[in-house]
Amino acid sequence: LFIIGSASVTWKCHVIVLKTTCSWMCVATVGFLLFLAVCLLYLPDSVSQSFASTAEKSSEVTLLIWTHPFSRYRRLPDCQALYQVSGCTLTDDWRAYPHADAVIIHHREIATNVSELPPEPRPRLQKWIWMNFESPTHSRGLWRFEGVFNLTMTYRTDSDIFGPKPRLVVWVISNWSESHARVLLYHQLSRYVQVDVFGRAGRPIPGDSGSDSLVRLVSKYQFYLALENSQHTDYITEKLWNAVLAGAVPVVLGPSRDNYERFLPPEAFIHVDDFATVRELAQYLLLLRRSPARLQRHLDWRRSYRVHQPSFWAEHYCTACVAVKNAKGRTDVVTDIANWFQS
Repeated sequence: LFIIGSASVTWKCHVIVLKTTCSWMCVATVGFLLFLAVCLLYLPDSVSQSFASTAEKSSEVTLLIWTHPFSRYRRLPDCQALYQVSGCTLTDDWRAYPHADAVIIHHREIATNVSELPPEPRPRLQKWIWMNFESPTHSRGLWRFEGVFNLTMTYRTDSDIFGPKPRLVVWVISNWSESHARVLLYHQLSRYVQVDVFGRAGRPIPGDSGSDSLVRLVSKYQFYLALENSQHTDYITEKLWNAVLAGAVPVVLGPSRDNYERFLPPEAFIHVDDFATVRELAQYLLLLRRSPARLQRHLDWRRSYRVHQPSFWAEHYCTACVAVKNAKGRTDVVTDIANWFQS
């Protein structure tokens, strides 16, 4: 009889006869090992739970949020309650720095001021995580951080920690008219996928409603509806470029695909004319959300191109100045302006 706590375990021992060359010490050793194995098998729950508790503690981690993104305080989540992630402690208290397993550092707050990084030397085995969900166009000072971080967390599928944009489709619209083809498209598309609408015809744009606020809003989504209010040759407005700058894939309605390909590579956008029905378009967007590798095909072109967005209206005035200089001494006139522009 062997007693552990209040639990009792009884067993019979059967020792196999060994070769005569084995001494009684060998038999005793084998017997002890059998005894120990049986004890471990019959440990009571209270003892086995303490072993499990020790194992769980070894897998617990503390993550320090060094700065809240864009300097806006947000209450830290309960990972267990929201996502069933156990053993994770989140804190924004800098006093936890010496014993934190990792520090999450948002790029915007350190982009122009390296001194905002945590102090060196960092604690042994501590990881620094570079977090950035802005597009490269809006990520200044990247060259400053070569060899600084241990892990990356971005919207790119080849990040160490892949963080896809949490929302699917967004549309920003001010001029709403039921007679517009884009409004009809919205009504049909919203039957199959969630479309968040902002602008005068929807929810207010967070922030000051300037171009930067718009790009920040769109950057939270995977797809942006760049739908023109009318379809004409080369009539492609800032809607397209806001999506590109934000790192979202534009879903376009406007001139033909060939027309858009004068300005962007074929894979840089999704044209509604590529699909027989709006339902097929919706199914494709959902497919891309489930397949990061497929989605990446619409983003890889960015490695070979950069986007220049003219500044309204200053750059236009200066471009006109160059044209006037080139036409100096000539007074040609434009004929058939209406037919040309409407063609």
